[in-house]
Amino acid sequence: MASKIVAFVLSVALVFAGTTSIANATLISTQQAVAVDARAQQEAQVREALAREDVSRMMVEMGVDPADVDSRVASLSDAELAELHGQVEQLPAGGVLAVLGVVLIVLIVLEVTGAIDIFKRA
Repeated sequence: MASKIVAFVLSVALVFAGTTSIANATLISTQQAVAVDARAQQEAQVREALAREDVSRMMVEMGVDPADVDSRVASLSDAELAELHGQVEQLPAGGVLAVLGVVLIVLIVLEVTGAIDIFKRA
């Protein structure tokens, strides 16, 4: 009887031995940590600019769902995000031209990434 119990325990141990996962931990460099932080700041500033009520209203008028914009900003590459952030930074604090510029930039990025099809192709 005792040998059957030992055999059962060993069988269970062998089954679960193959399913254990190994945790890998690595160090990241200071540059990598700064890059992650800089991207998060850029995303937050771009989202803040796009979350303005007048910008959201204009996007809806142009047929863009503001909920899609947030996910598209998250999917931008680092270079695309930096370019969009730079353009948002250069825009004046208010005014119709600033809003139209931001909306146009977002629409172009969404069109290029394939999220929307505003500029119909023949």
